[in-house]
Amino acid sequence: MITTRRTLLAGGVLAALTACSPTPSRFKTYNGPPVTSVLVNKGQRRMYLLNGNRALKVYDVGLGFAPAGHKNFEGDGRTPEGVYYIDRRNPNSRYHLSIGVSYPNEQDTIRALTLGRNAGSDIFIHGLGPEGRVLAKQRRDWTAGCIAVTDEEVEDIYAMVQDGTPIIITP
Repeated sequence: MITTRRTLLAGGVLAALTACSPTPSRFKTYNGPPVTSVLVNKGQRRMYLLNGNRALKVYDVGLGFAPAGHKNFEGDGRTPEGVYYIDRRNPNSRYHLSIGVSYPNEQDTIRALTLGRNAGSDIFIHGLGPEGRVLAKQRRDWTAGCIAVTDEEVEDIYAMVQDGTPIIITP
């Protein structure tokens, strides 16, 4: 009986300590060399976080569901190509976390208008989240034009890449 009470007491203390301990956060910190640019090679399905010419991190990526070619208009399923900038963050993304890409630029808008369409917007580097985990199992390129990585990887990217960083997306 005494042993049972001690076991229960010890279990209760352990549970209380666990409840008070900090939980892992999706908001990581980064103290390494700055990321000076992001390079996405669509053909290789790779994203490089660069400091000058040195790759700090390399990730496999998923792209839009119709990845070949430059994004022409909203809904075409393509990931844009060109030079853009990281311009915003969404800590409440349905895809875990997301980092905004400054698409469309002026040329993108003009291109879409000449086709009688809207260029679209909301291009992000993002994680999977519950919806993406299902879609990524079905096919590698599943987004509406965004660049997808795992949830753990987007946590690193979110910490490492600052707003204003150029992102170069190549065919």
